[in-house]
Amino acid sequence: MPLTITPELMETLRQTALKAGEKIMEIYNSDFEVITKADDSPVTLADQAAEAIITPVLKEIWPDVPVVAEEAAAAGDIPDVGDGPFWLVDPVDGTKQFVSRKDEFTVNIALIEDRTPLLGVVYVPAYDHMYLGSPLGATFSEKGEEPKPIHVRKRPEESLVAVASISHRTQETDDFLEQVGATETTSAGSSLKFCLVAKGEADVYPRFGPTMEWDTGAGHAVLAAAGGKLINPDGSEFLYSKPNFRNGDFIAWGTEQ
Repeated sequence: MPLTITPELMETLRQTALKAGEKIMEIYNSDFEVITKADDSPVTLADQAAEAIITPVLKEIWPDVPVVAEEAAAAGDIPDVGDGPFWLVDPVDGTKQFVSRKDEFTVNIALIEDRTPLLGVVYVPAYDHMYLGSPLGATFSEKGEEPKPIHVRKRPEESLVAVASISHRTQETDDFLEQVGATETTSAGSSLKFCLVAKGEADVYPRFGPTMEWDTGAGHAVLAAAGGKLINPDGSEFLYSKPNFRNGDFIAWGTEQ
């Protein structure tokens, strides 16, 4: 089944992310409860409420395309995606930031086809920042303003700027940054790290440690649409539909070589 990406589709997804973000912020500004899942990760009503907004819209767009969503997966509802296309949803990427009242959490929606991201939506509710990536291009908008095209930057003559995880910095990460000559590092939470590279505000984002495919799909799509790439440490292509939707180590590059 060929999947056609249109401006109308991207607008539907944008509006869906906005609606989910409104609900997330309503809960964020309340005295919410934090629940610990079986894997010891936190979850709140915001995760569940946002996913309940997003999933029905995706099922309506293409009823035959399965939806792999984080909270449903945690409850054991994991569809068999086979070799076909599927949606990836992380309703609140960066729940630890959410719980800590740090604003760098995102809504992630991605569409995977042929094991690679075809489109991605990354919305930052606390900032009202919206990133879109698809075959139509990569854009950024803030506070309802007109979307503007974004693109990775050319490799700087001086040292590279790296973006690293706020809560998952490792010695392996530091060793890699020294190896590639990245002497300046900026921190960011959730899928925002991909978006900073896509906007040309950083050159590389290494991650050594486990993540899930719904953590990376949307940001990967934005990065790819902006001219960047996501690879495995050995240089091979970073693919999706892996066993249990679990990622290994990866490196996101934005600099044009």
